[in-house]
Amino acid sequence: MNWHSIPVAAATLLLLNCGASAQESPEELAKKLSNPIASLISVPFQGNYDNGYGPDDGDKYYVNVQPVIPFTLNENWNVISRTILPIAWQNDIAGPSGDQFGLGDTTQSFFFSPKQPAGGIIWGAGPVFLLPTATDDLLGGDKWGAGPTAVVLKQDGPWTVGALTNHVWSFAGEGDRNDISSTFLQPFVSYTTKNAWTFTLNTESTYDWEGEAWSVPINFTVAKLVKIDKQPISLTAGVRYWAESPDNGPDGFGARLAITFLFPK
Repeated sequence: MNWHSIPVAAATLLLLNCGASAQESPEELAKKLSNPIASLISVPFQGNYDNGYGPDDGDKYYVNVQPVIPFTLNENWNVISRTILPIAWQNDIAGPSGDQFGLGDTTQSFFFSPKQPAGGIIWGAGPVFLLPTATDDLLGGDKWGAGPTAVVLKQDGPWTVGALTNHVWSFAGEGDRNDISSTFLQPFVSYTTKNAWTFTLNTESTYDWEGEAWSVPINFTVAKLVKIDKQPISLTAGVRYWAESPDNGPDGFGARLAITFLFPK
């Protein structure tokens, strides 16, 4: 994938906006956003801030560009592409290491998912890939990685409950960089109101099998779906607390702000 992604994403937004549909209610669209593998094109720009890195309490600001694009395989199956490309600025995250700004490593997932839930259970599974797109050694691991990923959830009335997981092993890259064996766990629960407010509690926990260390941020976010000139947009704000992290941080509280552009069929 070509990671001159911001101009490409902007052009994609303009093209897709021409075909955006207003048929679904704001509540229905908001509930779809709580489903990581919904049949809905969405382009989130998720801003995050954390501090407490290293011995000098370093800071990190980053924006995750996270396009989600579903494709129809046949009358029974979809494949959903989920991309996470971080754009980061950080300061003294590894002692007096100065400032770095640029791209981080990209995570690319593909979920094969049946179109019709079985017993109300929505699920998907497939491969995940780690791409060494970082523009600085302190922004990424310089390793290629791959592994399995899966998600399962149930939506009942205003509630969405589920979990997403993956595991990545490195298989190529710079020999002087640490190998990667990392498990990601994201259990989540959300509640969507009739007027399209969504309250979500989740963790985005990672276990580093090489370093034998957990990173456990607990996130609480509030989102509101609005329409601007018929374009549905979700606005999100939230906080997180680092219940567990490696010795080099982060720790304490962090923050999240996001805007998501939706393109219903």
